[in-house]
Amino acid sequence: MPIPDDVTGEEIDADVRQELLSLPKGLAEDVSRNLVMVARLIDEDPEGAYAYSRIALRLASRVAAVREAAGFAAYANQKYSEALAEFRAARRMTGNVDLWPVMADCERGLGRPEKALDMAGAPEVHKLDKAGQVEMRLVAAGARRDMGQLDAAIVTLQSPELASNSVQPWTARLRYAYADALLAAGREDEAREWFAKAVESDKDGSTDASDRLAELDGVEFVDALVEDEDEDEVEVEIATEAEAEDEIETEDEIETEDDEDDDDFDIVEAEQTKPVVEADDDDEAPRG
Repeated sequence: MPIPDDVTGEEIDADVRQELLSLPKGLAEDVSRNLVMVARLIDEDPEGAYAYSRIALRLASRVAAVREAAGFAAYANQKYSEALAEFRAARRMTGNVDLWPVMADCERGLGRPEKALDMAGAPEVHKLDKAGQVEMRLVAAGARRDMGQLDAAIVTLQSPELASNSVQPWTARLRYAYADALLAAGREDEAREWFAKAVESDKDGSTDASDRLAELDGVEFVDALVEDEDEDEVEVEIATEAEAEDEIETEDEIETEDDEDDDDFDIVEAEQTKPVVEADDDDEAPRG
């Protein structure tokens, strides 16, 4: 697949660049450029990102960063079995536990929420940093919901991180998940409160908390573009009706003129066909 000229491969993280040093220079550059394209496209064009990840994987399948990128590209395309295999391979190569939560979420995607819950209780979770532990909590709550255990999902999300007033990268998503679970359990007032808190912490718009809050408040958003299109259609209909009326009036005028012309023609014809009265002999002039 073509790669834009402005992509040099230098855009990748220093840690990934360090991993690629084990490859020949030209090959390392090709792999890094494909990894840059994966990162660029994974949110806007998951299928495109997946295609570039397969190229990188074909070129350097023994590089952990490549296996991890391939895993995330597969995950973005809901190819959970493939993603899980790539994440496991990357973990074997590095011994790192950072991928544990997303691996558990792949188990959910494969319809195995019980397996995800087992992973949530595994020793690996204690090795995760704070962000990873919050992510694991979100996955575990999702697994509870998959199993129809709404109350358990709500309890799972109740944590010091949820109660904290400080805003962290995970705060908006955690509050949003909690609000959504409350709403699913029929606790609408509490859900509204937490959707509002999610909005406060969602500075980059990573969730649709503002829309969910507006929905609960009964606010309806009207698409201005659609409204303009509807108005244009109405104007076209009015214009069409006016043109039709003008045509009808014009036809009536023409018919009226035709009728008047016919009447005039009848009068002239009648005058032309009137019989000529001949003079009687008695009325002739006297002869001299």
